[in-house]
Amino acid sequence: MKTFINPNRNDWKSILKRPTKTVDDIEATVLDIFKDVKLNGDNALKSYTEKFDKVALENQIVSEEEVIEASNNVSNELKEAIQLAKSNIESFHKAQVTDRVEVTTMDGVDCWQEKRPIQKVGLYIPGGTAPLFSTVLMLAIPANIAGCKDIVLCSPPNKEGKIANEILYTAQLCGVTKIIKAGGIQAVAGLTFGTESIPQVYKIFGPGNQYVTVAKQLATKYGVAIDMPAGPSELLVMADASANAAYVASDLLSQAEHGSDSQVILVTTSKVFAEKVDAEVKSQLEVLPRKVLAIDAINNSKFIVVDSFTIALDLIDEYGPEHFIVATNDDDYFVENIGNAGSVFIGNYTPESAGDYASGTNHTLPTNGFSKAYSGVNLDSFQKSMTFQKISAKGITNIGSAIELMAEAEGLQAHKNAVSIRLKDL
Repeated sequence: MKTFINPNRNDWKSILKRPTKTVDDIEATVLDIFKDVKLNGDNALKSYTEKFDKVALENQIVSEEEVIEASNNVSNELKEAIQLAKSNIESFHKAQVTDRVEVTTMDGVDCWQEKRPIQKVGLYIPGGTAPLFSTVLMLAIPANIAGCKDIVLCSPPNKEGKIANEILYTAQLCGVTKIIKAGGIQAVAGLTFGTESIPQVYKIFGPGNQYVTVAKQLATKYGVAIDMPAGPSELLVMADASANAAYVASDLLSQAEHGSDSQVILVTTSKVFAEKVDAEVKSQLEVLPRKVLAIDAINNSKFIVVDSFTIALDLIDEYGPEHFIVATNDDDYFVENIGNAGSVFIGNYTPESAGDYASGTNHTLPTNGFSKAYSGVNLDSFQKSMTFQKISAKGITNIGSAIELMAEAEGLQAHKNAVSIRLKDL
């Protein structure tokens, strides 16, 4: 990992640049697949599954028998772990349920707001080198709490034409209504347009590689909403000499092993501590099964040494990390002042892995600096706020003249007339 000592603020942007391709680099590929899926439906899906996943599928819809078989192949110990995580995630997301907000803005004018579920949602669950069954928990649980009617899950099959046992078990446990063997751009396109196998949905959720991220962004051009731009994973750790170098190294590697386009950054006020972490990274890396992927990510990553917490905070806010770990002798300074981060992990005993799996918070978070404007997935992500109003005869009398004057000032006579005709009858 490259180390920067007190870099000039003018260089921060280039130092903190993500190792991602631009939209322009891959949009042409995404557009071609979208057009094909829109025109040819399931035939296009099967073609791309054969091309990218190296398997020819007879049927893309996962059967009930496949789910039962998969569930039987998950160990009882793992089932218990998944159920523990499910309980914690449910507790945290149920706490986000809000009551109806009702206000009488003036005598005879009642306004209120209620949350209603998004009826049809699509969940994209990455497979590939790491089938992320934990993401099923993070998306299907709040979808169910919100009351979504149709919860459609897409995930790429392996070379045997199967989705990971853990994904299927977790999907049925969390109330997914339909499971499709489809991954990548073609799955997002299927959820966008609908095919013979994939129902069209109103909003698409879930992380993925850069191609999936661009596909989700393109889906918005066709009237389908998305949770956020969630691409390759990233982690920034703020630590000083009081932190445990082995712990910090383990956290950096936990994100680096996601894939070669992941990025991890250490910000510290101690050059000596950075050197200790570097040595720990090299040592721990040697025994990782996903060492090759982690090495690529480590090569994209940085150690940044700064003089003060104040400078560190400015740099972290400039980066806007997806995951932010703080382990210093004054964690509160960062907790109270951080402005841009997807999810924050505090202290020596709060690994980012806890949020990935079982503490209760959601791990579907904004990447690539989008934490400056986007929230991570939460219960509200699966709901819409609808407003209502009811005005009595007395209410329209009280408010009517103001509406008439404002409508007339904007030159909208029909708006004025809609009030005037009522006032005249009163």
